[in-house]
Amino acid sequence: MGSAAQPLFTNYDYDRAVYADGYRTVCGVDEAGRGPLAGPVFAAAVILDPEDEIPGLNDSKKLSEKKREALFDEICARAAAWSVASASVEEIEKWNILQAALLAMRRAVEGLPVRPDLVLVDGNRTPPGLEPPVRTIVKGDALSASVGAASILAKVSRDRLLRELDKQYPQYQFARHKGYGTSLHVALLRQYGPSPVHRPSFLKKILAPPDGAQERRGFTEGGD
Repeated sequence: MGSAAQPLFTNYDYDRAVYADGYRTVCGVDEAGRGPLAGPVFAAAVILDPEDEIPGLNDSKKLSEKKREALFDEICARAAAWSVASASVEEIEKWNILQAALLAMRRAVEGLPVRPDLVLVDGNRTPPGLEPPVRTIVKGDALSASVGAASILAKVSRDRLLRELDKQYPQYQFARHKGYGTSLHVALLRQYGPSPVHRPSFLKKILAPPDGAQERRGFTEGGD
């Protein structure tokens, strides 16, 4: 006889243990978009209702786009509180991508309508300036339901923005690759050059001339 179907994911165990420690309002935080060549980096903060568990929460990268979109709407409707924030391309260039991602995380927490008792952050870095107690969790988006929910909100929010940027800059086909450095995106960058929403520091190696090209060009154009 076949075994009973198992739930898609059971990462509420981690969150239940945190609540059992006496915390009343626990917030999960994650970011999306550290690796792409274009667009802001996003972060989300989510406080789930411990009495209303949402099945299927997981690391957003392990879910299909269709499933992420469905869970996005469900999280927004059923979470006790949530917030999405970002750090701009200009901030990425000014501070570096890690610091910009941590800034987006802090903004997401600060955007919540309530102050959490504990913040669970995916990874091993604490966003500077966060006032509530923070617990970092490596691979937290796969271990904690609230962090997994945050990863979904951040990822879907960023993907939706890239689809809008696709309308402004159709030559780059952002809707297809979401700004990541795919072979298609790199080829289009080399054809059209960067747009205002590309991250210049991420493009140096991609758009650099091949070894010796600068010298050859200088010899051709320089005269002497």
